[in-house]
Amino acid sequence: MKKADFLIVGGGITGLTIARELIKRGYENIIIIEKENSLAKHASGRNSGVLHAGIYYAPDSLKAKFCLKGNFLMREYCKERGLPILETGKVIVIRNEREAETLKGLYKRAIRNGARVELIDERQLSKIEPNAKTYKMGLYSYYTAVVDPKRILNSLYEDLASTGKVKIFMNTKFKDIKQSSIALTDRYNIEFDIFINAAGAYADKIAHSFGLGLNYKLIPFKGTYKRLKKEKSHLIRGNIYPVPDIRNPFLGVHFTKDIRGDVYLGPTAIPAFGRENYGITEGIDKEAMDIFIEDVILFFVNPRFREIALQEPRKYMFNFFYKDAKKLVKRLLPEWIEPSDRVGIRPQLVDWEKKELVMDFVVIKDGNTIHILNTISPAFTSSMAFAKFVVNNYVQ
Repeated sequence: MKKADFLIVGGGITGLTIARELIKRGYENIIIIEKENSLAKHASGRNSGVLHAGIYYAPDSLKAKFCLKGNFLMREYCKERGLPILETGKVIVIRNEREAETLKGLYKRAIRNGARVELIDERQLSKIEPNAKTYKMGLYSYYTAVVDPKRILNSLYEDLASTGKVKIFMNTKFKDIKQSSIALTDRYNIEFDIFINAAGAYADKIAHSFGLGLNYKLIPFKGTYKRLKKEKSHLIRGNIYPVPDIRNPFLGVHFTKDIRGDVYLGPTAIPAFGRENYGITEGIDKEAMDIFIEDVILFFVNPRFREIALQEPRKYMFNFFYKDAKKLVKRLLPEWIEPSDRVGIRPQLVDWEKKELVMDFVVIKDGNTIHILNTISPAFTSSMAFAKFVVNNYVQ
C-alpha cells in the first residue's frame, strides 16, 4: 500500500502542470501514475507543438480564458529553461468572399479573447509568408508560436522529481476504486486524500468507475500528417492555416514549421477505432466495435459529425489531401510532399444524452475526486493557466 495526499492519474501535460501548481502552493506527498514506460507516448507528446493564441474559442469558455494566458506562461517557461521556441506567428488565409465574412467574425472573436491579431492584405501577407495565398485579405496572429512538446514534458518531469515531493510511477495503470480513497492499480494499491483524473483519452472511463460523467463518452479521431521534403522547407516560414468552420473542433489541413525546421502538413481528422489506433490496425482492441457503433449513431443524428465523417476520410487519399494543402499556398507540387510517421489521436468528448460534441474543457468534482475531461486542443497551450484554475477552484 502506497499513501499520497494527492494521487494524479496521467503523466501528460495536464497531470504534470497540476502537480507543478500544487507544489507552488506548498502541497507535497504527490504521486503521479502513468501507464506507459515513459512520458509523451500519447497526445501530449504527439501534438504539433503549436502554442495557440486564443483566436478560435467561444468567448467566456474555459478554452478562451486560458489559451492566451497559457501561451504566455509556456513561453516564459521555455525561455527560463532554455527550451527552443519559434515565435513566428501564424497567418490564416481564405479562398472567397464568403470566407472573408467568416474571417472578419474570427477577428472580432480573437480581439474579444485578448489575442493580438491584425487583418492584412495580400501585400502584407507576402512579406510575412511569401508563399501563402489568400483572397484579398488574411489574418495575422502575433502570439502563435511553436515549441517542442516532448522536451517540455521531460523538463517538467525533472522539475517535479527534483523537489522530492512528487513520485512518478511509470508502468502503473489505474484499474478501479475501492471504498472512497483507495485506488487499485496493476502494481499496488494507493491510498489518497485527493484523487485527480488527468488521464486524457481514458478520463471518461476513469470517471465512470467513480459513477461520474456517465453521460459523457470520448470518441477518438486520428490525425495524420505529411511532410515537405527538406529541400522545400524554406517555402514556409511559420504557420499557414485555412479559415476554419468554428462550429467544428478541427482546424483543417495546415502548414507548420517545427523547431527543427521541418514543415508538416495536416492533420486529418478521421474517426479512429481505438484510443491508441495510431496505425492501420495498431491500437484496435475489444472496444473497437463499441466505437464503431457510436460513430454510426452520431453519423445519423448529429449533422456536424456527419459532415466530418463524410469529408475528412477523403484526405486519406493523397489527391484530396494535396488539393486541401494547395489552396493555402502559391507553390506546391505533389512530389514535394513525403510521408510522415507523425500521427496522433484526438479524444473528442461527446455528450451522449444530447448526441453533441462538447466544445470546451470539462471539470467534474465529487467529494475528494476531480475529473478533467476533454483535454483536447488547445489543452497543451492552456495547461499552465488551466492548472492554476483547477487548483484554485477544485482543491480544498
